[in-house]
This record gives sequence, C-alpha cells and structure tokens, in this order.
Amino acid sequence: MAGGLPHGRARQPADLTPVKTDPRVFILANTDILAPPHVPEIRLRLASEAHDLWLKTEEELEAIGLPPPFWAFAWAGGQGLARYVLDHPDAVRGRRVLDFASGSGMVAIAAAMAGARTVIASDIDPWAETAIGLNAGLNAVTVAVRSDDAVGLDEGWDVVLAGDVFYDRAFAERLIPWLAALARRGALVLVGDPGRAYCPTDRLESLAVHAVPVTRALEDSEIKKTTVWRFVG
Repeated sequence: MAGGLPHGRARQPADLTPVKTDPRVFILANTDILAPPHVPEIRLRLASEAHDLWLKTEEELEAIGLPPPFWAFAWAGGQGLARYVLDHPDAVRGRRVLDFASGSGMVAIAAAMAGARTVIASDIDPWAETAIGLNAGLNAVTVAVRSDDAVGLDEGWDVVLAGDVFYDRAFAERLIPWLAALARRGALVLVGDPGRAYCPTDRLESLAVHAVPVTRALEDSEIKKTTVWRFVG
C-alpha cells in the first residue's frame, strides 16, 4: 500500500545530501522479524517502534535514497487479504497468481503457502524487491518479483490479489478499469480494503470481513474493519 508516511512526526534533518544506501543492509538494520497479528503464520521483516525508521521524515528518507517504506508495515488491507487466502486455499491452489502493489510480499507469501502454482509479487518500489526476497526466504517459499508498472497488463494470471490499493483518487481511477477487465476476462480478482475512500464497492462482492489489529501510528484506530472483496467487473 502506498500513501503518506505512517507516523506524522517531524524532525529537522541534519544533512539532506543524497547518499547511496544498500537496500539489504538497511532493511536488515532497521527491521525486526515479526508476525503480523492477523496472519501469525507469516514472518516478515517489519519496522517496529524500536527502530529509527519510525522517526524519519520524508526529507530524511529522500536524503538516504529511500522511497517511503510501505514495504516495512503490515497494512490492514493486506492482512485481511492474506488471512482470506490462507483460510481459503482453493482460491489460489494450483493457479498463477499476481499480487499487485505487494509491499512486504505478505499476500504473495500467503498465496505461495496456500499452494499457488506460481506467484508474482508486483511493486514499482525497487526497495520492495529486496524486502520481498528477504521475507519469502523467511517463510521458505518461492515468489518472483517484478518492479515494472503492471497496471493495464494482462499476462493470463488466474488470480489477481490487491491489498489496500484504493487510497488515492487518481490511482483508483487507473486501477478500476484494469481490474474490472481482468475480472470480465475470467480472472479471480480479490481486493482487501479497510474502508479507503476510493474503494469501488459498487463493483465488488463482499466475501469476508475481518477485524484487523493495527498500530495506531499507522491508522486512526487500533482495529480496522477490513473487507475482502471480489471484483465483479
């Protein structure tokens, strides 16, 4: 999931001179191995409040060459969708799966654990590629990663998963016709959404509702009602 930084704290950075930062070294140094509360079967490298990553401003992140680290947090929409996939493995078992806007790779990992034939985790953030690779290794699953813009593409995926993607109007306007076209073609398109403003509920069928524990620093509450939807075109 993309959007604003999850904390909203501001500090004066000491030096904004851009530097090259090694993603693997940075991720290992600034995350802990944690189990998201709604999918405890999965382990991920996530930022915790013990790490300085929580405190960095967008300017400081830019200075070290790091886009906003959405891969470092287990967002509610992704947790709900991953839970659904683990609880309903027939949705993905033996199928070719695309996890769009994968972030940490949590939903892609759930699909691999549930028996998907192949899983591609798609995220345009190059740092997510490293995070997903590390997280897939933690869970002993195989997940391919791509960092191109997949919106508008159709490579014959049987299942398309999208966790927490309707947070921005312009982005939603790009996604809705693409996901609808995939659904009309016959793909199973599943969306996990915790009530974001631009979720097209009139185009969706509710499959499950989850109460997902989240950190208040990420959201406006400690529990987010998260719905798993099927796109009906």
